[in-house]
Amino acid sequence: MQKIKDVMSRDVQVISPDAPITEAARCMRDGDFGMMPVGENDRMVGSISDRDIVVRAVAEGRGVDVKVRDVMSDGIRWAYEDEPVERATAIMGEHQIRRLPIVNRDKRLVGIVALGDLAAKKAKPVQTAKALGEISEHA
Repeated sequence: MQKIKDVMSRDVQVISPDAPITEAARCMRDGDFGMMPVGENDRMVGSISDRDIVVRAVAEGRGVDVKVRDVMSDGIRWAYEDEPVERATAIMGEHQIRRLPIVNRDKRLVGIVALGDLAAKKAKPVQTAKALGEISEHA
């Protein structure tokens, strides 16, 4: 049984909720990823995605000095690194998310898994396809 830790990326960057959204956007551009966990006092407090920036800041005409906390998504979803890959695909499909933070049993952030990671690292194709289908459905 393939574990999440076998397919996740360990190179994950965290951003402060007090950082400006321009910093988050630069990090995403430079790192070629579309979501960052938001951390405060050694705890994940949310996440910010390229979509959050576009929908909640740019489309609303807010300035570049807007803080991450003002546009981030609360209620972050995550999975444990030692869980089966199917657990990650189930969470991603159920909550229509493409990127999922991964924690160890001490609840420390250790990585992130993206839908593309599941496809590229040969997770079960049926599970990956199911997650993609659920993610792609309109809410």
